[in-house]
Amino acid sequence: MNITTVGLDLAKNVFHVVCLNEHNKEVKKRMLRRNHVRQFFAQLPACTVAMEACATSHYWGRELIALGHNVKLIPPQHVKPMVLGNKNDYNDACAIAETVNRPKITFVAVKTTEEHDMQAIHRMRAQCIRDRTALSNSTRGLLGEYGISFSKGLAVLRRKIPELLEDADNGLSLRFRNLLARRYGQLVEIDEHIAFYTKELELLSKQDDACERLQTIPGFGPIVASAFRSAIGDGRAYVRGRHAAASLGLVPRQYSSGGKNVLLGISKRGDRYLRKLLVHGARTVVLHAANRDDPLSRWINRIRERRGYNRAAVAMANKMARMGWAILRHNTSYEPTLA
Repeated sequence: MNITTVGLDLAKNVFHVVCLNEHNKEVKKRMLRRNHVRQFFAQLPACTVAMEACATSHYWGRELIALGHNVKLIPPQHVKPMVLGNKNDYNDACAIAETVNRPKITFVAVKTTEEHDMQAIHRMRAQCIRDRTALSNSTRGLLGEYGISFSKGLAVLRRKIPELLEDADNGLSLRFRNLLARRYGQLVEIDEHIAFYTKELELLSKQDDACERLQTIPGFGPIVASAFRSAIGDGRAYVRGRHAAASLGLVPRQYSSGGKNVLLGISKRGDRYLRKLLVHGARTVVLHAANRDDPLSRWINRIRERRGYNRAAVAMANKMARMGWAILRHNTSYEPTLA
């Protein structure tokens, strides 16, 4: 029984395995409890283990690589068309095993622990920002019921709430004043959490050589560089920079048929959080390009005059993704003459 390919359907507690030989014929299938997965693969000869790129896949990827296996993480959208018959766990595992041998399949690089640390900080920071926005909007809505309204912005909210608590003639009841004081304490606490996560990202960016080199690119700061580093890794998962930009949804969506090429707006696929950071960084570069005369600024200004500010920002975000990939893949720094 010569096992060359294994499809592993991941789960929380119950895993399903389908093993194929060199002729893509099924030779073994098993249901494994979580505590038996490592033992099962330790007994197998070194082979290709395929999994969907989903929750816990990077952890199991690192564990199986340590056992000597060749791990391939497949985007789920490539596996779905290969599921034959009714959906069940064995059919899912079989589809994963068959998909890994198809030509032109792109794989996801297994993240290191350091890259996961960066990503975890970004996720926690983003959640705190969402919570702060929700808290701010909720507070404004509650104050509106008491006839109190003021201009937008967190800075205004931070300044106005203490003033409302000190003003005895604004018509707020004692009970609501106590609730508003507690809400203000929550806002201050969330601000402290965000400041902590931001400081951690800045520290990691200084300690990581790849993040330092990424920050030489216009528009890349500690936040953008660490997010890009944790998502793209060393760049080996992509053949060229355009593929990296396409994975982030920064290239046009195509809908062509009958020899007629139709390019639509950007596809917005992939990591929405990283795409947002790149576009915001690009907006800053486009804004300052109007007062500069270097080759990159002249390119930006030509696009801005012809296509407008927003399209110029997206085009710059695309270029930033390509330059970031080149720096990670070839271990170099930004060179303005090549931009």
